[in-house]
Amino acid sequence: MSATDSPALEATTAWSPTAGIDASPQVGAPAETLGSSPKPGVRLVVQVPCLNEEETLGMVLSTIPKSIPGVAEIIVLIIDDGSTDRTVEVARAHGVTHFVRHARNRGLGRSFHDGAQKALELGADILVNTDGDNQYPQERIGDLVQPILRGEAEIVIADRQVHLVEHFSKFKVMLQNFGSGVVNKAAGTKLPDAASGFRAYSRDSLMLLNTITRFSYCMETIIQAGNKKLKIASIPVVTNPKTRESRLFKSMREHIMKSAGAIVRSYIMYKPWAIFSFFATIFGLLGAYFFARYGILRLTGDTGEHLQSIVVGAVSLIVGFLSIIIGITADLIRTNRMLIEDTLEHTKKMRFGRVGDYISLTEAQEMGREQALAAMAQRSSPQRSSH
Repeated sequence: MSATDSPALEATTAWSPTAGIDASPQVGAPAETLGSSPKPGVRLVVQVPCLNEEETLGMVLSTIPKSIPGVAEIIVLIIDDGSTDRTVEVARAHGVTHFVRHARNRGLGRSFHDGAQKALELGADILVNTDGDNQYPQERIGDLVQPILRGEAEIVIADRQVHLVEHFSKFKVMLQNFGSGVVNKAAGTKLPDAASGFRAYSRDSLMLLNTITRFSYCMETIIQAGNKKLKIASIPVVTNPKTRESRLFKSMREHIMKSAGAIVRSYIMYKPWAIFSFFATIFGLLGAYFFARYGILRLTGDTGEHLQSIVVGAVSLIVGFLSIIIGITADLIRTNRMLIEDTLEHTKKMRFGRVGDYISLTEAQEMGREQALAAMAQRSSPQRSSH
């Protein structure tokens, strides 16, 4: 088996209460602190996708809050997307014990997908995603999760206020605003910064979202959430100074092309009939125009053959008819995908569901060890009795 065929996930079972976690539950925090009664026993997982971030990861980890009102436990999860530097060593030096490891770079979309799965395995009630380049203000994580804690939203996205970002040119700001407008149109939302990766997800939203795009999950998850009628909120933040160039894309042209492809693909997944009915209407009207033109010329006594009108009209009507057929087929596929997603949701709930009161991760692992020891003792007891 080659290195690239090795398992994508590395799960560490040891847990240290010093790994950036406030082990004492904050369930006794005053209600006015959150605006409503805090949810007891909330476990927050902060995931940090990394690709060769040894120089900046320490700053990120040192600014993640150690305690948040209404949150009982904070877990830091590092997604190592094929790093070749000391990223993992830096994370371990800061007390991190939970990792998702990729033997080679698989992209931001895949990193988010694997991180979300691992977070659910860890029992996350809320998942916060930030970046390893220290672009986002981790100090605001407490503010980011408040709408979810209060039950006002299922997803919260930080608004970077791109017009205030110093290293963003006017052209890039314009593209960011245009891209957010397109995503809002496709999702039926009103988010000022759809491309922001600093965001929080509730456990229920993670059960419903299924990322497919490997370039970037940002646009796709918003379109999915909007079409699944999940409540999305936004809070303004101010980003940190730029530390390096983006590794997500090599040029602005590549970024535009890949982002546009992700938006169109996600939109077609949920509203295929809107796309193909548009093309059917355009080509149908075009074909009707050329046939009407041919008929009018004939009626007015024009002696020309006008074969080009017949050919273009016929081809346009055929393309319009094919668009209708493809639209019907795509809509049936959409219905089938919705049924599959319902099955995936139930599968996730069966796999990651929790029943009963909150149990800290340390206690859960201790209980797991005790059950394992009891099972071993039970298996060995008949052997002793037989002797």
